Formats: sequence, C-alpha cells, structure tokens
Amino acid sequence: MDFSDELKAAQWTKSTLSGSNGGDCLYAAKLTGDRYAIRDSEQPDVPPMVLRGDVFRAFVGGAKLGEFDF
Repeated sequence: MDFSDELKAAQWTKSTLSGSNGGDCLYAAKLTGDRYAIRDSEQPDVPPMVLRGDVFRAFVGGAKLGEFDF
C-alpha cells in the first residue's frame, strides 16, 4: 500500500528526548484510519514505518513500563 502522499503531508512530532544537535531524532505522526508512522531523522532514505494503532499503542505502553530498556 502506498502512503507516500499522506506521509508527506503528515504532521510529524519529534521526541523531546531526541538529540539537541539535530541527531538521534525519532519522529511520529498520526495518520488516517487509526494508523501511525515513525521515522528516524538519520536515515532519510529509509521509508517511515507505518503501524496499526493497536501495535503503536502496545509499543508506547511497553516503553513506558520499561520493557524495552535493553
């Protein structure tokens, strides 16, 4: 499925924990149809990952609980 037009028009939000020098930036955007996209500023040639809402919320919830503190 091609989301390119929606991804170009998306309102991207940068994590406040991203690097202050312009690196290490993670961006997320809410898309239509209960979907979310995430992208890494240091990999502009890699397309954003589009996730179903349930998957995105499960990841965010797990991160808040420290499940991904590797």
